[in-house]
Amino acid sequence: MTFTIRDACAEDLDAVLQLNEDVVPAVNSVPLSQMQWFLEHSAYFRLAEGDGSLAAFLVGLRPGTDYNSVNYRYFCENYADFGYVDRIAVSNRVRRSGLASTLYDDFRASLPEEVSLMTCEVNLRPPNEGSMHFHQRLGFRQVAEQESEGGTKTVALLVRQL
Repeated sequence: MTFTIRDACAEDLDAVLQLNEDVVPAVNSVPLSQMQWFLEHSAYFRLAEGDGSLAAFLVGLRPGTDYNSVNYRYFCENYADFGYVDRIAVSNRVRRSGLASTLYDDFRASLPEEVSLMTCEVNLRPPNEGSMHFHQRLGFRQVAEQESEGGTKTVALLVRQL
């Protein structure tokens, strides 16, 4: 299957929200208003389409964004500059197609040349072993872990040298 990667637009948000919900708990559930906020404020919000339908999306942020996420704030407090992957969702029908790696590479290419780190978090509780293996293959390493969502979730905070 051939994929087209393009910027997300307002007309995509219902499909993006549905894909996000399809992959919970790998990513947090969010309301449509949060997706609209990402569209307006994120440094990177692109999606991949295949066969005329949404296959995946990635939302990336840069430091200095007014974003109320304990995980994003950890990176802002500990690193001067980075590209932060807030969420990536890949449709079950195209899993293991290389699409997630393609979106990570596209996000990396969108960052200024002087940015030397990409950051993200992966759930440890509930465990997301597939995501952890994927990120380790890409060269991410764990630098910390923290609880979130009132202690119901534990995440590994990961960085990757670019």
